[in-house]
This record gives sequence, structure tokens and C-alpha cells, in this order.
Amino acid sequence: MLSPLMPHLHQQMFPPQYLDSNGYPIAYAHPGPPLASMSSMTLNNLTMKAVRVHRFGGPDVLQVDTNVPVPEVGDDQVLVRVIYAGVNPVETYIREGQYSRLPELPYTPGSDAAGYVQQLGRNVTTLKVGDRVFVSGNSSNSSNSGSYSQYVVSDGTYVFPLHPRLSFAQGASLGVPFFTAYKALILRAETKPGETVLIHGASGAVGTAAVQIARALGAIVVGTAGTKEGMDVVSKCGAHHVFNHNHKSYDKKMVEHLGTGFDVIIEHLANINLGHDVQMLNEKARVMIVGCRGAVNINPRHLMGPEASVRGVALGSSTPPEWAQMGAAIVAGIEAGWVSPVINKEYTMDQVAQVHHDIVHSKGAKGKLVLRVADD
Repeated sequence: MLSPLMPHLHQQMFPPQYLDSNGYPIAYAHPGPPLASMSSMTLNNLTMKAVRVHRFGGPDVLQVDTNVPVPEVGDDQVLVRVIYAGVNPVETYIREGQYSRLPELPYTPGSDAAGYVQQLGRNVTTLKVGDRVFVSGNSSNSSNSGSYSQYVVSDGTYVFPLHPRLSFAQGASLGVPFFTAYKALILRAETKPGETVLIHGASGAVGTAAVQIARALGAIVVGTAGTKEGMDVVSKCGAHHVFNHNHKSYDKKMVEHLGTGFDVIIEHLANINLGHDVQMLNEKARVMIVGCRGAVNINPRHLMGPEASVRGVALGSSTPPEWAQMGAAIVAGIEAGWVSPVINKEYTMDQVAQVHHDIVHSKGAKGKLVLRVADD
């Protein structure tokens, strides 16, 4: 450990921008991409600012600590200096202790981030120090150290180049939303061009991603939202038809308007909508469950006639090859121009409790919520 008694040695070892006002090294003092002189130095003895959870509970258990060790980098890993971190609903369930896989306490929440490559493990050859990247590490196979922090370590499998046409806020919005949407639509539902796709709750982060992917695929895209503003967002993302799911009998109106049912349904609130979903299915239709907040009763007879199916989607169970496939497609979509994450609101790290409240309780989703960790 670097000695706190010898600041003059720190001044010799580190450039001035890496030192605090007392001459001690800090991991988060520098703006812009990492300097070449820093890329070969270890950061493992330095500390960073990070959100920490020391006990499971409500949003109030989230606290910002300023003396968290910078995580070590393994041979197959990448250390990323975080500019923005993405916030996802699953992180609120984990924080509450209401999730199937819980981390050891204390821990840093978050899996999605965007920033600059700071350090590379010896086996990582596809990236270089200073690259703009995004991180998507919500997998049972990954060892993501938590993205609500100034540095995050992730296996190289889950780190991808961030094209300059996207901002860091948009980069932090790619992970869980776009990978979940892609897995549901392409890997699980095997959606085909020309099929009719309903995205229930299309104005949220996963919903807007699903609209963009389905439209680029060549599907006929129908989306729902609960507010006029949300409906506008869905339309701008490319949906051919948009309906308000708070209006009475909207499900019947959709089928009447289209003159047909649906081949694929992406369902974000199965405990509310699944009973209606199964009554709007074409032959061999697939209902993909990506979100559910309780139990639901359905009549299986609605599945028997069309020989339809209801399937679950869990991004965290994706294998590394599946992750590579999803990442390659999303990176290609960014380059082609049809992947464009929608940002609803930005929060500072000190507002982390508020964003955890808002992502669950705010009415009328309009895109992604992100944490601004540092200035670019």
C-alpha cells in the first residue's frame, strides 16, 4: 500500500492530475482518456468513489463512499473509467434482497456503463487503452464489479466498442435494455421479417430497444404506452402503430385496427397483461415474458388452438457465445444507425436513491435513466 506518510514520493510517481490537494494519489481525479504514462501503472492500491450497499433494504441503503478500492484486473478483464452508468429495475430488486442471486455485502450495484478503457488484462487483444467502450455485464457468467462507480472491472466478453455517434449516456443505456430485447426477439422468439410484433410497455428502456430492433428486422411493429409523451417516444423509435394501454378495451381495438392478431408479443408486465395477450395470438405465436411483478391466471385453451407458446427470458442466463452474438449485432446496429437509445433523465451519484425510487414508481416511462459518474 502507498504510504500516507510520504506524499513527496507520490508526487514523483504520479502526474499532478492524479493527486488530491494534499498530494495523495486518487483514482478519479483525471479528466479525459487515460494517459499513456498511466496505462502501465497499477491502480489496485488506489481508491475511488462508488455507491455501496451494506445491508439490503429501501433506496436509503444506497450510500456514496469515497474510499472504495479500485478493483483488480484479471488476465481476461478490462478496467473501464466510467462516465455514465445505466440504471435497471433489476438493481432495485437486488438492493431489496428480493432476487434469486444476491451478492455478498457490501457490494456496488449496476452492470451497465460507458467510458474509457483504463487498463487491459494480458489476454485482451480486441481493445486498447483509451478506447470508448460500453459495458454490459448482467450475466451469471460475468464478474462485473459494479458500475455505479468511477471504475468498473468486467470480463472482456462484456465490453464492446462504443461508436462515436452515441454519447456515453446512450452507451450506458445499451446493456440490459438492448441485450434483453435482442435475446427476446431474435434468440428466443426467432422473429421473422413480416411478422406482427406487439411490444407491451414500449416506452421504457427495454421497450424502445425492442421497437428499434423489430423495425430494423422488418417486422410490423405495434407498441403501447401509458401517456401521450410515452406514445410519442414509441412512434419516434419506429413503431408502425401505437396504442394507449390505459384506455378501455385497447386490446380489442388493436386487433380490430390491424385485422389480425400477433405473431410475437414482448411482455413487460405479465401479471397484468398475460391474460389479454393469450387472446390475441396468431397461429404458432410466441409470448416472451421479460418482466413480471406477481402471479397471474390464464386460460390455457387460448394457447391450444393456435399452438402458441409462452416463454420466459432471462438475460442473466445467457452464455458467453450468446453474449458475443448479441453484442456483435448491437454494435453493427449502432454503426448502421438504427440503434439509438432514448435517455429520459440523468442523475448524479448523490441522487442514486432518487433514481432507484423513480425507476419503480414514476408513471409513464419515456426511455432510460442513467447516473452521471464523471465529466467526459
